[in-house]
Amino acid sequence: MAHINLNNDLPGIRGPMAYSPHTAAPLNALADVLLHDENNALTRGERELIGAYVSYLNDCFFCQNVHGAMAQHYMKCEMEDIDAIKTDFISSRNISVKLKSLLFIAKSVQRGGKYVTWEQIDTARAAGATDKEIHDAVLIAAAFCMFNRYVDGLGTWAPEDRQVYISRAAQRAEEGYADADIYR
Repeated sequence: MAHINLNNDLPGIRGPMAYSPHTAAPLNALADVLLHDENNALTRGERELIGAYVSYLNDCFFCQNVHGAMAQHYMKCEMEDIDAIKTDFISSRNISVKLKSLLFIAKSVQRGGKYVTWEQIDTARAAGATDKEIHDAVLIAAAFCMFNRYVDGLGTWAPEDRQVYISRAAQRAEEGYADADIYR
């Protein structure tokens, strides 16, 4: 049960968003631009993976599973592959050196923005990351810290069956975040 009466029994971020549609609209618009928009050098799978990884670091069960399922959908892999990347992306053969460097940056943002170093930026650039990709990785990481704290700060519930998240991924990929009926 959530810390406040949300007047609904929706899981994760869906509950607070249904409770406060006025704030849900800009949050969904931000998520859509960051994760679903086509005008981005990073793939949707890479962006969802950054969100899932930061959510994993923040121990937000709902968000890491929603966005992990989205990443596995886009990357055409299994959730076990996403789990392996979240727990040890350095050893992963399933992601590029560039994405690994961006995950390092995201990890630093999750700890606090001032933990990002010039060395990390230089490493990302050397791996082929553009300034826009670095910008977007930082913004995705920062936004997911906010989203995770929103979900967990209100004490929302999350389905424990991970298949629930996997089953919704294709629909969410089709609809995006901004205009979708997330309250279903």
